Amino acid sequence: MSENAIQKAVRLAGGQSALARAIGVTQGAVWKWLNNLQKISPENAVAISIATRGEVKPYELRPDIPLVFPRPTEGA
Repeated sequence: MSENAIQKAVRLAGGQSALARAIGVTQGAVWKWLNNLQKISPENAVAISIATRGEVKPYELRPDIPLVFPRPTEGA
């Protein structure tokens, strides 16, 4: 099974609690994201991207809102 964007962010941060602390949310919120019980807010998607030093992009966390987080185009 391949790793999704939030799983990658948790791994890069050093765990659910570490990611939560880095972006100012509870560990429970991160758990809900991991278990698809709650969507990551656009603000938290940006915070996660910053916390992972850009290794996880906002558009990877929220592909359902391309007008807010467009994917980069090929060759750009």
